[in-house]
Amino acid sequence: MKFDVVVIGGGPAGMMAAGVAGSKGKKVLLIEKNDKLGKKLFITGKGRCNLSNSADKEEFITHITRNSKFLFSAFNNFFNDDLVDFFNKLGLKTKVERGGRIFPLSDKSSDVIKALEKHLRNNNVAVRLGTKIKSIIAEKDEIKGLELEGGFIYCSSVIIATGGLSYPLTGSTGDGYEFAKKLGHQITELRPSLVPLVVKEEFIKDIQGLSLRNVSVKAICDNKVLFEDIGEMLFTHYGLSGPLILSASFYISEKIYKNKQTYIMIDLKPGLTHEELDRRLLKDFELYKNKYYKNSLDDLLPKKLIPVIIKLSGIPEDRQVNQITREERRFIVNLLKGLSFEIIGTRPISEAIVTSGGVNIKEVNPKTMESKIVKGLYFAGEILDIDAFTGGYNLQIAFSTGYTAGLNC
Repeated sequence: MKFDVVVIGGGPAGMMAAGVAGSKGKKVLLIEKNDKLGKKLFITGKGRCNLSNSADKEEFITHITRNSKFLFSAFNNFFNDDLVDFFNKLGLKTKVERGGRIFPLSDKSSDVIKALEKHLRNNNVAVRLGTKIKSIIAEKDEIKGLELEGGFIYCSSVIIATGGLSYPLTGSTGDGYEFAKKLGHQITELRPSLVPLVVKEEFIKDIQGLSLRNVSVKAICDNKVLFEDIGEMLFTHYGLSGPLILSASFYISEKIYKNKQTYIMIDLKPGLTHEELDRRLLKDFELYKNKYYKNSLDDLLPKKLIPVIIKLSGIPEDRQVNQITREERRFIVNLLKGLSFEIIGTRPISEAIVTSGGVNIKEVNPKTMESKIVKGLYFAGEILDIDAFTGGYNLQIAFSTGYTAGLNC
């Protein structure tokens, strides 16, 4: 069989690249080893699919944590406004939520996948599902085709869009890195990026499943604050997760791997100063002065968190509120303003939102996404050594690099 372009990987980058290449009249084949397209895309954003972010280019770039300059050309080719227009033309309406996050109006990732499948059909892209590739064939540093388990496919261009190592059950098992390595590309160290954190404290199991909004999180190592922001987080059976924690993990994961003592400090009431919170606590204590301490914090804290705060404060739970001293009250305030956890590890790369590391971008032309080593070889999406925070940034990178690869192959 002969094609002009073969795209490996049926995720956002691959589907975008294949459709764009097809729109130029190229004979395109998209190969996906799963039995359906967009398997990882289906679970992103808790199944709602955070497509992109409405931030302007200057602001957007600040949310890309690794090799952001590499993306200037790709973003000039195809950015968030182009993406919204692209999906609108395919019949998918979008909306912007808090933090500039762009979602499909339907809140269904399945509708995004349907739109991308329509993009493939509109541009006559052939799709082969459940197909594994043995190797990419290159002669004299030029692409000649692919070897499949059941034969050969001849082509002059290959786009590798196989994703990273996160969520391996969706097919992200690192195949693309092996293909790239065998063709002479360097793969930078692969680590989990945007990953839940494991804590030392045993009491975490008592608050698993509790999610908090509008809390402040600080990541601290060597007495330096490496990250600080306000938002949402989640307590799990092993430690901490949620958007704030995932962002913090980028800044501290390297410290954790080097066995440096690292802490996450949570301010449960960032809208109040210590003095304001002390006055608020005093007001609650006056209201419940004849109650036990354990029954006095209901107006201030989530029910699940109260036993933990009581235990950490060291004040007997059956002490009457009117017997709590000023010093003890201030200790409670400090606890609420600085609930601390020692971080002893990250969850495995398979649970990371994004894989940090990938194909070395020095070996890829940022204007075309073509390899500088092998003619006709292109890369798109998470396989590249680029990553960003949560909020739609990583998916836009996938779409923009996919578009650029498809345009130039």
